[in-house]
Amino acid sequence: MRILVIEDDKHLSDTICETVQHMFDTEQAYDGAEGLYLAEHNIYDVIILDLMLPSMNGYEVLSKLREQRVTTPLLILTAKDGIDDKIRGFKLGADDYLVKPFHREELVLRLEAIIRRSVGEFKESILQFKDLKMNLRNNCVTIHDEVIKLNGKQYDLLEYLINNKNILLTKEQIFDRIWGFESSTSTTVVEVYISNLRKNMKKHGYDKFIRTIRGIGYMLSESGEQHE
Repeated sequence: MRILVIEDDKHLSDTICETVQHMFDTEQAYDGAEGLYLAEHNIYDVIILDLMLPSMNGYEVLSKLREQRVTTPLLILTAKDGIDDKIRGFKLGADDYLVKPFHREELVLRLEAIIRRSVGEFKESILQFKDLKMNLRNNCVTIHDEVIKLNGKQYDLLEYLINNKNILLTKEQIFDRIWGFESSTSTTVVEVYISNLRKNMKKHGYDKFIRTIRGIGYMLSESGEQHE
């Protein structure tokens, strides 16, 4: 899972990333404009957002994200502890609000609660799509209890598709999520990995559930219609 930390205090941002690195792959932004740009790609599982940021404050970032229908769960982390500040944050679409200074343990627990509400039981570590199961603890994938061998990126790709089943993902979203913004590889690699993933799932007929939306991207669909 991936988390975006939008916090201008670099020391605090590093501390947050260190605290949650056992739960997430972390990415950092140090001002509001940069944070908004990254968050707009809609490739994160949760966002931590400070309110007092350079270039654009946290309220503006949150408001613009929700206007664009980016629904990524978001935790506001700020020194502003007034009830009016909290009310404003929640009305704009925040999922939780934690006041600085905070205990690391509380941050972890709040993030776990957000994940449970958004994608299911965090500690269960099992993703399921029909009879396909992914064990996130040992990276084992099975269909009808038969192990399916996937390499690292194929595994990451399947996990991303399952977590967003029935949602259209653009090739750019998939590329940014799996390979990262700074990768020198081109987005055509997505097509290659989708093709290989289908081949590995074909024996059980699960290749048909990965739909290609021509010119746009892909979707893991329960309907089993592969192309549009």
